[in-house]
Amino acid sequence: MEEVRKKPKLKRRVSLFALTAYGVGNVLGAGIYALIGEVVGITGNLSWLSFILASITGALTGLSYAELSAMYPKSAAEFVYTEEAFKKRILSFILGWIIIFSGILSAATVALGFANYLSNLIGIASIFLVIVFAVLLVIILSLINFVGIKTSTRANIIFTLIEATGLIFIIIIGIPYFGSVNYFTLPPASAPVVIFSSVALIFFAYIGFEDIANIAEEVKEPHKNLPKAIVYSIIITTILYCLTAISVVSILPYNIVATSEAPLNSVATEVLGPAGGIIMSLIALFATANTVLIMLIVTSRMMYGMARDKALPEGLSKISPKFRTPMLSILITMLFTIIPIFFVDISIIAHATVFGVLINFILVNVSLIALRKNKPDAERPFKLKPSIKWVPVIALLGAIVCIALLFTFDWLIIIIQSIIVLCGIAVFYGMKSKIETKTIKNR
Repeated sequence: MEEVRKKPKLKRRVSLFALTAYGVGNVLGAGIYALIGEVVGITGNLSWLSFILASITGALTGLSYAELSAMYPKSAAEFVYTEEAFKKRILSFILGWIIIFSGILSAATVALGFANYLSNLIGIASIFLVIVFAVLLVIILSLINFVGIKTSTRANIIFTLIEATGLIFIIIIGIPYFGSVNYFTLPPASAPVVIFSSVALIFFAYIGFEDIANIAEEVKEPHKNLPKAIVYSIIITTILYCLTAISVVSILPYNIVATSEAPLNSVATEVLGPAGGIIMSLIALFATANTVLIMLIVTSRMMYGMARDKALPEGLSKISPKFRTPMLSILITMLFTIIPIFFVDISIIAHATVFGVLINFILVNVSLIALRKNKPDAERPFKLKPSIKWVPVIALLGAIVCIALLFTFDWLIIIIQSIIVLCGIAVFYGMKSKIETKTIKNR
């Protein structure tokens, strides 16, 4: 009993500002720096509307996270929600497995993106060098993760400010061009319905707000700050995305933006010459590094939370007495992120993990609906309205929208994700002697 009492816990060091910056940094991510070209190619000058619709789509699930995170401010958030809602350990384990797998592959993919930017900047095109840069980035950021959440969030705030500055820079240089085009123009032969088809693509630019919930045990006043940070991060990123979309098509014709490999670099180069492109490349380094840092934090906290609840080997819940961080989970996350880097091109598998994120969102929304029915009297510091009887309308819409988005994937992606799930089931039953396979009651 004495040993349990003295067991170190994660320390609450993350303020509302730091948490919002964490959310904004993860939502902005590296994706927008490449994604904007594809979006503009589909929707032309009307791309700003696609971002608004996508933000509304993301906010439906974001608000479900807001209620659940205030009810259960714990690491391994989605795992905890499904445990509380359904009491099925295999279901919550598979959800946690999908999130861990997504985090590892996403971090590896973006680390390779960082390495490619860096090797291009120094003018040395070498696959060996790209791998070395990517591995070094993962090791350095894992050390930052290990030293403590305060150090990690400080680094995240700096990276996020630089990352947001890149978009603000594009917006500012575009201001003199505002009004120079018709912002309701679609590409030739495109019908207005393309706006809705582009929402599925842009939706993934908003993925990241959900990771706020996974550092809940390190947040000050989580019942108040978690819901606020989720809502604030969605609002801030939507404003930045919309203004960036307007600025981009104001400076360059949308058909040129659509065919550029680095759209924001092309826009900056058009206004400022080669120096503009170099500036955007440097900012892209911070954007990619920030995404890797956040994915490493989230994945290690998911492992820690699942191990704490005995869904993974207990050793993964061990916390450093000095730094108050889950040291073994951080080490395992680092090693498993480094492995796929050596395959260099894992983009197809990494894209399949996005399919897993949608499964995650569906289960989160359904968990909220189930908890409204099963635990109507539970304390809810933040409660979604309106409701039809015990069904929160926003959570129901969020689940329906995410299910609809699943049908935008091709069969290869669905097969890859199915393999990931089957591997998770095999691991679950293979670890039966080391984990608890039934939901812990009265947790």
